[in-house]
Amino acid sequence: MTKKLYMPLVAALLVALAACSPKMGELSSDYFTVTPQVLEAVGGKVPATINGKFPEKYFNKKAVVEVTPVLKWNGGEAKGQPTVFQGEKVEGNDQTISYKMGGNYTMRTSFDYVPPMAKSELYLEFKATVGKKTITIPAVKVADGVISTSELVENTLSSANPATGNDAFQRIIKEKKDANIMFLIQQANIRAGELKNAKDFNTDVKEVNDAENKKISNIEISAYASPDGGVSLNTRLAENRQDNTAKVVGQNLKKSKIDVAVDSKYTAQDWEGFQELVSQSNIQDKQVILRVLSMYQDPERREQEIKNISSVYKTLADEILPQLRRSRLTLNYEIIGKSDEEIANLAKSDAGQLNLEELLYAATLTKDAGEQGRIYSKATQLFPNDYRAYNNLGKLAYQAGQLDQAESYLKKALSLQSSAPETNMNLGLVALAKGDQANAQTYLSKASGAKELNETLGNLYIAQGQYDRAVTAFGDAKTNSAALAQILAKDYNKAKNTLASVSNKDAYTDYLNAVLGARTNNLSMVTSGLKAAITKNPTLAKKAANDLEFAKYFTNADFMNLIK
Repeated sequence: MTKKLYMPLVAALLVALAACSPKMGELSSDYFTVTPQVLEAVGGKVPATINGKFPEKYFNKKAVVEVTPVLKWNGGEAKGQPTVFQGEKVEGNDQTISYKMGGNYTMRTSFDYVPPMAKSELYLEFKATVGKKTITIPAVKVADGVISTSELVENTLSSANPATGNDAFQRIIKEKKDANIMFLIQQANIRAGELKNAKDFNTDVKEVNDAENKKISNIEISAYASPDGGVSLNTRLAENRQDNTAKVVGQNLKKSKIDVAVDSKYTAQDWEGFQELVSQSNIQDKQVILRVLSMYQDPERREQEIKNISSVYKTLADEILPQLRRSRLTLNYEIIGKSDEEIANLAKSDAGQLNLEELLYAATLTKDAGEQGRIYSKATQLFPNDYRAYNNLGKLAYQAGQLDQAESYLKKALSLQSSAPETNMNLGLVALAKGDQANAQTYLSKASGAKELNETLGNLYIAQGQYDRAVTAFGDAKTNSAALAQILAKDYNKAKNTLASVSNKDAYTDYLNAVLGARTNNLSMVTSGLKAAITKNPTLAKKAANDLEFAKYFTNADFMNLIK
């Protein structure tokens, strides 16, 4: 009987001693899962969710264990936020783990991405104590990392399209000159004083006709009668005024030997002109008259109602109606600007003969960035108060990879016109290329109206890890950045079409094709893309060797031969 009681007591004692024992052994990686399985940089961060488990009869009842995620690479490491767990007999506020049952837990961590992380490993490190004793628990590797495809935005930004401060050059500018021939009430004959107006108008016609850079389109004659006196009378008056005016104009043109089209028309009752003059006047009861015009469409009813306003009719008769008894002469002509050849030659030899719009236009006639820069620099000298040439110098500097120089030009442009959408957008692009997302966002918020804004916003959204939003912003743009957004958003068919349509393909176009091939299990696409990329930019061989996008090909002979 004594022996039977003794054995269970010994067993219970051994269990109790084990629970209080300071020894806690190595943990298998099988107790941990990490999402994502291969870590990935998103918006400049490397996030990870770790689901762990302390097994049954493992966690000492008096133990305190601090678990820290650590991302390690050759020559460095980054530590995440630690989480503390405690045994059942520890008084504290941390998560308690049962000795008998064990316990599950979830840790969320994030690391600031740096390029060496591309070839790294995620470990969990443990700091355990039981009372005053320190327990050694070996670190456990739980994941590989880091896929850094999102960070390619730093490279694709170099091919982004900055905004141009466009010229307002027009080779053909439409112009016109007007003159009036006035008539007395109920008369259509042209008086001597009005004949002089017709002669002066003809002088203008001759001047335009003789100018080398001007071309007459036509002459319009519009004859009118004031809206008093009845429709029948006014129709006859307006028609006679038209005929008499056309006759005088025709005689003058014939004397000057000018052959141009003359188009004539008449308006019997000029209610439109009447309304305009009344609206612009300060006469008494103006609003009453305008209300009559809006209420009645019949000409005779209008005339009668206005005459009934006896207090103002005399003022109308003296001040408004006489101005409507007229023929209006309009010379329509075009000013023809310099040819492209003339502008290009002057931009080189004597830029001072060009106006600002012509000089800015001259820069569009060459694809030579050096010549464009020379023209824009000349524009800043001749027209120092216009922001566009400085903006365009900033654009050229950005495209040449000279970010500090670009920023200097663009800030000068902004000092001349702080609201310029092109300049704000370009400064946002520079800030983004420098990794300054906060300033990029501030500038881009002031860039509404810039043609290329959506493309730049797409790059910003990639940098922020908002891939679906980036795809929407890029729309149908055919650029490396647009394709990168589509790859990150896993829209692989669209990305393939975009890369095929990029107009100026570079090494990163080819590299993205290789990444797309890896994600769609297309070895041929991987090797052809990498071969083209490395030919254009040999440094991409080293990048590919460490790029976990290609992890499944690290044992493939064709792949390895490419990246040697």
